[in-house]
Amino acid sequence: MYFKFTIRKNPATGKLAGYYRLIESYRNFEGRICHRTILNVGFMDESVTADQLLKIQQQLTHRYEQRQMIFEEHDPVVRDYVEEFWQRILKSRQLDIVSAAQQRMINADTMQHSNVRELGAEWMCYHTWNELQLTEFLLSVGFSETQTQLAATQVISRAIYPFSELRTSRCIKENSAVTELTGYDLSRITKDKLYAGALDLYAVKDKLEKYLSKRTNELFDLEDKIILYDLTNTYFEGDKRNSTLAKFGRSKEKRNDAKLVVLALVVNTEGFIKYSAIHEGNIADCNTLGSMIDKLSQCSNTKGSVVVLDAGIATEDNLALLAKKGYKYLCVSRSKIKDYEVIKGRLTTLLETKSKQQIQLKAVSTPRNTDYYLEVSSEAKALKEAGMKTQFEERFEQSLRIIEKAIHSKNGIKQANKVHQRIGRAKQKYPSVQHYYNIDVTTDEQSNNVISITWKKDDQKHEAKQNGLGVYFLRTNLALKDEAVIWNIYNTIREIEASFRTLKTDLDLRPIYHKNDQSTMAHLHLGLLAYWLVNTIRHQLKAKGINSCWTEIVRIGSTQKMITTTGQNAHDEIISVRKCSQPTEKLKEIYETLQMKPKAFYKRKSVVHKPALKKSETIDDKEFTPG
Repeated sequence: MYFKFTIRKNPATGKLAGYYRLIESYRNFEGRICHRTILNVGFMDESVTADQLLKIQQQLTHRYEQRQMIFEEHDPVVRDYVEEFWQRILKSRQLDIVSAAQQRMINADTMQHSNVRELGAEWMCYHTWNELQLTEFLLSVGFSETQTQLAATQVISRAIYPFSELRTSRCIKENSAVTELTGYDLSRITKDKLYAGALDLYAVKDKLEKYLSKRTNELFDLEDKIILYDLTNTYFEGDKRNSTLAKFGRSKEKRNDAKLVVLALVVNTEGFIKYSAIHEGNIADCNTLGSMIDKLSQCSNTKGSVVVLDAGIATEDNLALLAKKGYKYLCVSRSKIKDYEVIKGRLTTLLETKSKQQIQLKAVSTPRNTDYYLEVSSEAKALKEAGMKTQFEERFEQSLRIIEKAIHSKNGIKQANKVHQRIGRAKQKYPSVQHYYNIDVTTDEQSNNVISITWKKDDQKHEAKQNGLGVYFLRTNLALKDEAVIWNIYNTIREIEASFRTLKTDLDLRPIYHKNDQSTMAHLHLGLLAYWLVNTIRHQLKAKGINSCWTEIVRIGSTQKMITTTGQNAHDEIISVRKCSQPTEKLKEIYETLQMKPKAFYKRKSVVHKPALKKSETIDDKEFTPG
């Protein structure tokens, strides 16, 4: 309750003075704030100060809410006015003071729970959105307030509900409380709005990446001394006939029947993106590095950083380009070195990996160039490769047996040129083992038909293959001479593999259903923006030992709901309260780690008062005329 006054002429004094009313504010069933007059106080003594008025209205409110006063009021003016007004309120029965306790009591039979929506994961993402100050950034680049609210709604929803725009719009409308956090009008959510919002965000892609790279470095005090570069691809559903991006290529998901698009990422060792690019599906990995280096030099302060590469990108030309641009590099050698020797005076280093596997490191030199090479021998890798080699040998020999069986069959393929073609296809299918097989084909000169096929392993080549199992070489131009440090730097490449795994599995970046290239790029970019939120959350959790995947974090977050409870009191007033449920212990631990409040909202209360009865109008005399 509070005082409101208007200036009127006081009949007692003949002067203008304040005429006071005691007002109550409440929220109606539509959520609109309404006011009603509890007491027409009238003219008050001019000596009453603003502080005294404040105390009077506070103490009246406390009495109404039946809250106990801790300290006794010593001001006689305040005490007298409070007692006078309270008695007048009791007499007027405007607040039903006699049954104030009953007024807050709800009839249990009338209680209903409705509009239940998921809130936990949305609250985490919205907190992170504000932590990254993305609202301020989008407003600074020309987004309107409504566009910014839609962008927050869309990126958060993409992180939690990684579906199509149509299905995401349904989740926002029916499952999620995200619009209650972002402030976007729920009734305006449509798939077309989401399409348009994604395109608006893609229009500022470069500025967004540059800003987020700088912001996360400042937020977590990071230095990009080591950056990781790799590529992945995702496939399309549909023929994509008019697309310049979608091309047939080597699919990492073995979807050779579908067209692809290539996503290139540069991340730091904490998994934060420094640069991203989208390429045609048939581009070679080694042809993407040049544009990446040029763009990276402009976007962030990474001069002199160590670039960790996969073997597929580490061609001689690319390594020379990195050195020319002032970068250090570390990669797996594209081929196994044969003419090398162990550097004298350097001891073999034994390490245990995180998976409890033993590896052996040796510093070696080669006359090919002056780079530093490290021979890595892994028993676990050797066992894995030995199993794969045995399997490929069995399959290759089975293919040869099938070809041989056809020679001796009645209607089998016997012509020499076709038999050689079949052998060639078998060699092409198993390139890692076919080179140490000697295959002899005997042909009848008259009919030009194959009489027999025999094969045998070349012992020397087979032994060389066996000895090379589990061995690979790291190559770098770093001046470091510590084998363990080199190995640990290279192992940071696991972080970009984890990034791709999060994008493809948790954020469902595959497959792509969009028909035009602009929508495809906007879709991928929206997934990357969602990844920024995800990685920011997971980075803070991992620092405290919480290593759950994003899907598990969302599951834990979904245990907190936003619920509207309505009920009717003894005076036929409908009390409506919208509150968050209590977080579970696991969710509370996550909130504490992220330094968040346990609830996004504490209580939103509304009251629909019983309408006053109106006197019905009756007609005593009514004339009827014959029809």
